[in-house]
Amino acid sequence: MRHRTTRLTAAMLGAATLTLGLAACADGDGGTTETTTVTETGTAIAADSTNASETSSSAATGGEGFATATLKNPDGADAGTVTFAEDGERVTVTVEARDLEPGFRGFHIHTTGLCEPDSESPDGEKTGDFLSAGGHLTGDADAEGHGNPDGGAGHAGDLPSLLVGEDGTASMTFTTDRLTKDLLLDDDGSAVMVHSKADNYANVPERYAEDGPDADTLKTGDAGDRALCGVVEE
Repeated sequence: MRHRTTRLTAAMLGAATLTLGLAACADGDGGTTETTTVTETGTAIAADSTNASETSSSAATGGEGFATATLKNPDGADAGTVTFAEDGERVTVTVEARDLEPGFRGFHIHTTGLCEPDSESPDGEKTGDFLSAGGHLTGDADAEGHGNPDGGAGHAGDLPSLLVGEDGTASMTFTTDRLTKDLLLDDDGSAVMVHSKADNYANVPERYAEDGPDADTLKTGDAGDRALCGVVEE
C-alpha cells in the first residue's frame, strides 16, 4: 500500500510540474502577448495584451463621435441608438437596438434623412413605413448592386446584419471604410434602417436561380419590411 501511495504522489507532482512549466512558458519573461483584431475590411491590427482593455474600449467607441441616429418604430417609439465615430480613415459604428423579433435582421444606411411612417418612396411607386428614406446609400456611382455579388463595387450602405437575442435586443460595433462623415451628412442626409428579415446580400446560389439574383434582390437583399429607422444627425 505504501508503494502505491508513493506512485500516486509522484504522478500528482509530475502533473503539477507540467502545469507550472506551461505557465512559465506563457509568462516566464513577463513579456506581453499580441492579440489580433480584424476589421470588416480584413485589416489586421496587433495589440499588446497589457493594453487589452484600452484596445477594447477604443474599438468599441472609435475616435471622436460625429453623428447619432435615434431608432424609432412606425409608431414613433424610441427603439435604440446608432452612433458614428471617426477612426482614422474609417468609421466605427455602434448599434444598440430593442423591441425586435429574435434572429438576424438586415441593417443598412439609406440615401435620405427622412424616417416617415406610411410614406411614399422617392419615385412615387410605393407607399409604406419609412419608404421616404429611399434606397440603399450607394456612395460610388458605379456600385453594381446590394451585397456586391459579382465582385464589383457594392453599396456603401451594405452593413453587417444585427443578431437579435430572445429578449428582443441587439448590440453591435464594427469599423468600415465604406462610410465617411461627408457621405452620411450630405445635403439630403441619410438614415439608418433595421429590416424585418435577414439580409442575403444578394448571394443566391445558381441552383436556385441560374441567372443570378433578380433586380429586387440586388436592391434590398430580400431583407423585408422596414422595422426601425433613424435619421443620422450631427
